[in-house]
Amino acid sequence: MSKTLIAVLGVIGFILIIALLIVGWITSIYNQLVQLDEMTNQAWAQVENQYQRRYDLIPNLVETVKGYAKHEREVFIQVTEARAKVGQINITPEVLKDPQAFAKFQQAQDALGSALSRLLAVAENYPQLKANENFLQLQAQLEGTENRISVERRRYNEVVQRYNTYIRRFPVNIIAGMFGFRERPYFRAVEQAQQAPKVQF
Repeated sequence: MSKTLIAVLGVIGFILIIALLIVGWITSIYNQLVQLDEMTNQAWAQVENQYQRRYDLIPNLVETVKGYAKHEREVFIQVTEARAKVGQINITPEVLKDPQAFAKFQQAQDALGSALSRLLAVAENYPQLKANENFLQLQAQLEGTENRISVERRRYNEVVQRYNTYIRRFPVNIIAGMFGFRERPYFRAVEQAQQAPKVQF
């Protein structure tokens, strides 16, 4: 074999090794992106699971309180309307990739939470209702669900932070962009949460 052929084969071999290393590196980053993307989807599924639990409990709570507080019609209407709005939003994995859709979803959930708070405040004005075992169980279930929602939202935000941080790093951001991986939105506090509640006696 001539020296030229050996040199050409050496260069080709070197290029192949470099190409294989680059492909392996890109594959490794892509697989990490997929894993983080799936972790984000799984965390979101847990948030949805708790929202569904709350959504299912609301009719029972409303009916129980209605029996005692017949004249508090406005509160029942607000809760029912807020629940209906939440039910109208079609939740798909694409919501996580669309900040406007995500904000709309969060807004509907926050409105429902606010309406439920008013319903529970109404219920506190009825001593017989507060002593009713069914109401106490529903109230405990709802409070537990609200706590679970808070925990799952926090977990979701932690996973999203990890995912967003990873896809923004160089050179991962180039590969993420090539394969269509985009930042995910965080859950944010509602505007009213920024203001301290007023306590009046």
